[in-house]
Amino acid sequence: MMLGFLLARAGVGAVVLEKHADFLRDFRGDTVHPSTLNVMDELGLLDDFLALPHHKIGRFTAQFGEERVVVGDFSHLPVRAPYIAMMPQWDFLDFLAARGKRHPTFTALMRAEATDLIEEGGRVVGVRATVAGASQEIRADLVVGADGRHSVVRARAGFEPIVLGAPMDVLWFRISHRSGDTTESMGRFDRGSILVTLDRGDYWQCAYVIAKGSADAIKAAGIERFRQRIVELMPFLAERVGELATVDDLKLLTVGVERLDKWWKPGLLCIGDAAHTMSPIGGVGVNIAVQDAVAAANILAAPLREGRLKDSDLAAVQARRSWPVRATQAIQVFLQNRMIAPTLAGTRPLRPPWPVRLMNAVPFLRRIPARVLGLGVQPEHVKTKEDLR
Repeated sequence: MMLGFLLARAGVGAVVLEKHADFLRDFRGDTVHPSTLNVMDELGLLDDFLALPHHKIGRFTAQFGEERVVVGDFSHLPVRAPYIAMMPQWDFLDFLAARGKRHPTFTALMRAEATDLIEEGGRVVGVRATVAGASQEIRADLVVGADGRHSVVRARAGFEPIVLGAPMDVLWFRISHRSGDTTESMGRFDRGSILVTLDRGDYWQCAYVIAKGSADAIKAAGIERFRQRIVELMPFLAERVGELATVDDLKLLTVGVERLDKWWKPGLLCIGDAAHTMSPIGGVGVNIAVQDAVAAANILAAPLREGRLKDSDLAAVQARRSWPVRATQAIQVFLQNRMIAPTLAGTRPLRPPWPVRLMNAVPFLRRIPARVLGLGVQPEHVKTKEDLR
């Protein structure tokens, strides 16, 4: 949706396919980081965007055993909105779609699902899709696979991702927020368990991190045992864990970290999770995808508008985005292997890692993880309409 909007803004005809009739699904990836907010600011849309309901996270804390530490403070970031905005992703998508429709070259097709690629002469020239129940061919100079970790476009292109692996999965759930609660979002690390609570204003969005493949066993133990464990980790939730009625209230996210060796072939480009599935660590996935879209629009708008798109242009998008993706995944895999897995196995001492202890001894150092988490290792900036011409 972001790429379609950016291309239409540059005068390129863009058709976005959304297989559902609306965006009203529980995405859970609702963290809009400062990098994305900065993109909205560069587009002149930040004030209107922030008029939508959202909740701000200015810093993130963690508790190891009984010791609480600050692991990231976004307040010093050099942007207008130095915080994470917790916003339902359907609001974000509706906002972009509405802004896109102000451009005559933008089309969003709902109930439109790509089912196959059209290839001619060794080049992708469009997609076969089901639109409102009817089969349709949509021809284009470029097809962009932005259809997530289970990408149909990627599969039809014959791309196989490299699996980097993950030692954990996540059970998501929500519990009501009360007036006397803390407003800090935090992670609690204890032997065998990790619980992250994100303040969404009227409720807590909670992520219970579990060992890979253990969800069935946890659910089989029953909801009462699960409630007890949540209270052990976050005692202030004791009076409301009953809101978790059954294990069906726990939504499983199967975690995977993957990436394509090559994101493109003639006439086709993959971005976002279709090109690189991120770990939920840091909630960066949506924001990395937005950065992909900005880079792709910056590089491809003029060649597409002028009918001179080359394979080298697609390769340039991957070259631009490959390093930040690999660097981010490397950080995530390091944290998975050195902190998440030992904690879940119960083999890690219940103390903050030494870099975290150092940051709390020298508060200035908290800006480092905040910058990496908030802005990414290589922030993208929107080119002006003049620069795109």
